[in-house]
Amino acid sequence: MNTADPTQPLPPAPQRREIRSFVLREGRMSAAQLRFLEAMMPKIGVPYGEAPVDWTARFGREAPLILEIGTGMGDATAQMVAAEPQHNFIAIEVHRPGIGNLCKLAHHGELHNLRIVAHDAVEVLRHMVAPQTLAAIRIYFPDPWPKKRHHKRRLVQPPFVALAASRLRPGGVLHCATDWQGYAEWMQEALDGEPLLENTVGAGFAPRPDFRPLTRFEKRGLALGHGVWDLLYRRRAPQGELST
Repeated sequence: MNTADPTQPLPPAPQRREIRSFVLREGRMSAAQLRFLEAMMPKIGVPYGEAPVDWTARFGREAPLILEIGTGMGDATAQMVAAEPQHNFIAIEVHRPGIGNLCKLAHHGELHNLRIVAHDAVEVLRHMVAPQTLAAIRIYFPDPWPKKRHHKRRLVQPPFVALAASRLRPGGVLHCATDWQGYAEWMQEALDGEPLLENTVGAGFAPRPDFRPLTRFEKRGLALGHGVWDLLYRRRAPQGELST
């Protein structure tokens, strides 16, 4: 029997939980990782918030802004940040051991052009990054979620690509790389379907650019004959303007 009072408003429907592209596994943190995380995050960490951040103020300077999603243990990120002092880097990672290791590398490398956000990348892009502000978004070797029933968890999906493209300034580049061919083809389809983006090589996959570090894992895979696929897509300029 329905005992609800028809004169009272219905309770709000539960919100649909957004599917995340990661599973948070804490893992073991070394004493050094924990020490540097606690020491460095108050200096270079940016707390999550639901409003656009003044990144020029956060870095203390104005420079082209590059956002990397999923920095792992941070070695490749630290290499790029050190090699590109002309850029400001936002690193997004959720796993504390990796954040701690990146904090250690940032300290030893004196990487003043790095800020870290420990939060879900989709929410960071949606709320903390204003439209048309990023020079590049870099996504290297995201979890391929190879089982078909898990494909819904893949980060690179058409709605995400549309969000990422909206945060790029005209001429800004979305760069993805994977060593999983099925995911590479999935990414390519999603990127080709986004009207704000154009393939920087016309069609197909791009050669690895010099600025993307070749990791030890990647070197080992290449030696075993495994493939790696890079996709570089540029945000189109408005009609009447040229891409930069």
